[in-house]
Amino acid sequence: MKPTLILVGADKGGVGKTTTARALLDFLERRGVRTRAFDTENPRGTLKRFYPGITEIIDLHNVADQMKVLDTMDSAAVKVTIVDLKAGNLSTALDIFDRIGVLEAAREGQFDLGLFHVVGPAIASLDEMGEVAKYTNGIHYVVARNFINETNFFEWDEKTFKKYFAGLSNAREIEIPKLNEMAYEQVDLAGVTFTDFIENRNAGGDPGNFSFVLRGYVKKWLSDLDKELEHLDLIKSVLKAGRESAKEETAEG
Repeated sequence: MKPTLILVGADKGGVGKTTTARALLDFLERRGVRTRAFDTENPRGTLKRFYPGITEIIDLHNVADQMKVLDTMDSAAVKVTIVDLKAGNLSTALDIFDRIGVLEAAREGQFDLGLFHVVGPAIASLDEMGEVAKYTNGIHYVVARNFINETNFFEWDEKTFKKYFAGLSNAREIEIPKLNEMAYEQVDLAGVTFTDFIENRNAGGDPGNFSFVLRGYVKKWLSDLDKELEHLDLIKSVLKAGRESAKEETAEG
């Protein structure tokens, strides 16, 4: 199985970047695809709180930490790596990866590279798309419009949308649907994965005491988001490779 590196980031804070990373990890876990994650929100690490067993907190500006991610992609037993980029750090991270040859290596087919660029309703998020466009040629570029924190993209009229997407020929778009605020808060307070919340399990695996109603909201939200993710070529490739890897492990066993 060829390694896959998925970056999740935004230069604007508060757009739901870590929520998107959590949803991706949850999606792949439910489909039997083993993943590992790196949380660059050093030293606090929001993502690690929800996925402590597979997440390591790193400082992406530290060369040794860059090596932890990149030098292990081939040798690691887990071939799918998700990196949750610190808020406001997307352009900086892409510049680092560009300078050390990561983007070039991905374009040459050494591994699959995807970028989930999480954007909010403000024009500032659209401006980011233009800024990162120079890095996205030859990689999987997904613009994720996140409705978690906003009910609508009030500044995204059709004319503006076309203007900013004109130079992004390889971009794919998904929508992260709105999740009931109370349901979102309860998952956050519980510190569990979305799947564990739906299945009424605490972080330790013991039975939880979560609201049936709120679990229903999260289940519907996750189902809608699954449909958005399933049509992406990057995700299709990861799922296919995961199935092939599972078959090989079964045959070897």
